[in-house]
Amino acid sequence: MEIAAHEPVARAQFASKLPKNPQDCQSDRRVMRATLHGTPSLSRFPRGRGGKDRANACANLEAAIGAALVYNRRMKAFLDLGVHALLGAYRAGTLDVRQTIGEVLKRIADAGDDKVWISRASDSDLRSQADALDARRDEIDRLPLYGVPFAVKDNLDVAGMETTAACPGFAYEAKSSAEVVRRLVDAGAIVIGKTNLDQFATGLVGVRSPYGVPRNPFDASYVPGGSSSGSAVAVSSGLVSFSLGTDTAGSGRVPAGFNNIVGLKPTPGLLSNEGMVPACRSLDCTSVFALSCADADAVLAVAAEPQATPTIGRTFRFGILGTKDAEFFGDVAYATLYAQSIERLKGLGGTPVEIDYAPFRDAAQLLYNGPWVAERTAAVGAFMEAADDTAGVWPTTRNIVLSGLEYSAVDAFEGQYRLADLKARAFAQMKGLDFLAVPTAGTIYKLADLEREPVLYNSHLGHYTNFVNFFGLSALAVPAGFRPDGMPFGITLISSANAERALLAFGARWQRAVPLPLGKTMSRLPQPECDPIVVEDRVPVAVVGAHMSGLPLNGQLLELGGRLERAGKTAPAYRFYALPGGPPHRPGLVRVSEGGSAIELEVWSLPAERIGDLLRRIPAPLGLGRVSLADGTDVAGFLCEAHAAQDAKDITSLGGWRAYLDTLR
Repeated sequence: MEIAAHEPVARAQFASKLPKNPQDCQSDRRVMRATLHGTPSLSRFPRGRGGKDRANACANLEAAIGAALVYNRRMKAFLDLGVHALLGAYRAGTLDVRQTIGEVLKRIADAGDDKVWISRASDSDLRSQADALDARRDEIDRLPLYGVPFAVKDNLDVAGMETTAACPGFAYEAKSSAEVVRRLVDAGAIVIGKTNLDQFATGLVGVRSPYGVPRNPFDASYVPGGSSSGSAVAVSSGLVSFSLGTDTAGSGRVPAGFNNIVGLKPTPGLLSNEGMVPACRSLDCTSVFALSCADADAVLAVAAEPQATPTIGRTFRFGILGTKDAEFFGDVAYATLYAQSIERLKGLGGTPVEIDYAPFRDAAQLLYNGPWVAERTAAVGAFMEAADDTAGVWPTTRNIVLSGLEYSAVDAFEGQYRLADLKARAFAQMKGLDFLAVPTAGTIYKLADLEREPVLYNSHLGHYTNFVNFFGLSALAVPAGFRPDGMPFGITLISSANAERALLAFGARWQRAVPLPLGKTMSRLPQPECDPIVVEDRVPVAVVGAHMSGLPLNGQLLELGGRLERAGKTAPAYRFYALPGGPPHRPGLVRVSEGGSAIELEVWSLPAERIGDLLRRIPAPLGLGRVSLADGTDVAGFLCEAHAAQDAKDITSLGGWRAYLDTLR
């Protein structure tokens, strides 16, 4: 057992039983280390100064040992549903899919009426799917999510199951699955059921549903977060390996923060929204909940083709809130945990940079205090207007959706202009930063609080989330600690579009550096080799002369990490010259408006961060520009200033540099 990873869980379980006098046992940590590795002899621990003190210490120690042994037995019997844990067990032959499904069904039964599910696949159907996968065990390497159980937010279609969007009167049976669901199922994953949500994905609290409030596994008196409430609770409670949510204003992040799990909100459009009941169609994103960044990355790799993104290096710059902008709504514990998170990021190599949060805050307010409410009206307003009392429409949701009727087309255009201005100001704040690090939420509320202030407190939870989809950014919510009362706190890392893999790779570093329980489970972090590795961002470069493979300057490309991608030709729009001087001899490629020809070339790729190094090695009159290729694409490439061709030999008719070199032999 890895003490570092599991000590927080064990410490919480044993805290009331450990000796309090340091003279009785040097520290509760020492007891932890001993008991979690077996039953120690009492003689190994220091004696108290008095008989009574020693007796009390020994009694407490014996109780702690007993608790530890129970914990150890539970761990040995515990089935880790983490994506990588399951796949490892399947490959090792120590587990089959039917056993996994049996355990999932047992956990769901044990959870009782937790309000997580709106509908579930039948037990018999799940066991049939498990049997079918067990029969295909030899295909496991072709099924990257083989036998992995997951949950789907009930505003995403699953073929053969009802989609309700948490509104009984809206329900319909889906004839086909949402594109993302289909991809995951085709990869071997198993849909366990459809999860509860804030009706029509309108809310960040998780209480606006006629199907009840999913039980926060850390304290049922607190909200689970929304709108993807059931999806987050299902993962945190260990009922499934991962889940799908959606995110318009923070619905894939706030529930992650309140449930001590990872919430990935991709760039808008990266994951298909086909088969989703829209909230705000222009902003909606399908999101992923998981216990670890490594698991979320495994899901992303199937759900979409990840984009190449710059790596977040060992040293990095991150944006933080200044004192005047940090809003915690009176929650001192959350404020303290945010400050601690900044220090931990500094310890990982980060340099904090205070940003002006005003443009982000003002954009966030546009979502519910601007014309974008009308987009929710466009999605389900007609249904709301026609629905009677039997439809199960949530009153707060109806009021929000129908308030969009108050806005005009003029309001919509003025809102767009305002948003464009705020976006420009916000991006200026993000320039030179690898990411922003903000609280996932400024506080967490109890259910009773929401009964008093259902709209105001909901808006508080979107203070650090609402702007992200407006600006087309990617974001990752990660666990960051616990309040003294045991409620989770999280931070969100926000970066440029298509930075998902960079964020996940950094998130994996964060999870290893900040050892916390995974959700409310006994699951362990996957092995380090499972952590995401950012796809290298490479830039194609066309070369037409001495940098081609086997020629004198090709070594420069190889030294810079260059890789030959393909041979080809330019578009027929260039003249080609042998420039005076050398060695090495160099050609000049000049674009012309007429009389051009196609010239042979090679396309190499270089790591993006090495392009500057290449540019510094290119002597005048050469430089890097855009070269048009015969296939209609444009890439960076070597070009020559036109004036240099006046004293050069025109070799266009030869069609390429190698042909010219042949004439010199």
